Amino acid sequence: MPTGIWRSVAHSQNAFFTESFVDECAAAAGQDPVAFRSQLLRGDERHLRVLHRAAELANWQQAPEPARDGSRRARGIAIHRSFGSVVAQVAEVSVNESRRIRVHRVICVIDCGTPVNPNLIRQQMEGAIVFGLSAALHGEITIERGQAQQSNFHDYAPLRFDECPAIDVEILASDAPPGGVGEPGTPPIAPAVANALYALNGMRLRRLPLKISESGSGA
Repeated sequence: MPTGIWRSVAHSQNAFFTESFVDECAAAAGQDPVAFRSQLLRGDERHLRVLHRAAELANWQQAPEPARDGSRRARGIAIHRSFGSVVAQVAEVSVNESRRIRVHRVICVIDCGTPVNPNLIRQQMEGAIVFGLSAALHGEITIERGQAQQSNFHDYAPLRFDECPAIDVEILASDAPPGGVGEPGTPPIAPAVANALYALNGMRLRRLPLKISESGSGA
């Protein structure tokens, strides 16, 4: 099948694979996901600073408030380095009675080296998160006889306004050379959401887009 342009290229799926697996390893070891990553990243001050700041901003040690409909919320975290920048994200997620996955809030911390235009960096992180959530929740293409069955936004939906979470972005001061900002915000969001779903109901979703079947298992 011919392929086209994709924001963050292979970093998108690779971050989903690696950060979901790291979270599974943390669970198997009986450790907190942030503490487990901190051990793996010891000696890497740049990654640790981003990871710990994201956890701090998200109040990682405190349980999130329930959603308005009374459903529980949980948080998941992921961190990934791409294009010279390190990004960590925490997603706060709930699932309603209709098995709809809802992302309420995303905390994003980036070390992109020396920040040249902070407002533009923030905008790029917000756009990359929305792009990544669109793919993580809706972005499925089905192929029949070599042809894509989806043709436009009516059957290949981006994230809608009412689905968009609150997004908080913090740019860390750094004296490293400037890194990329247009794409590094996309890779961590899918694993952060998937890891939050495990924290919420013990379910591991290992395929994208993230779906909960009628039986309550991952699709």
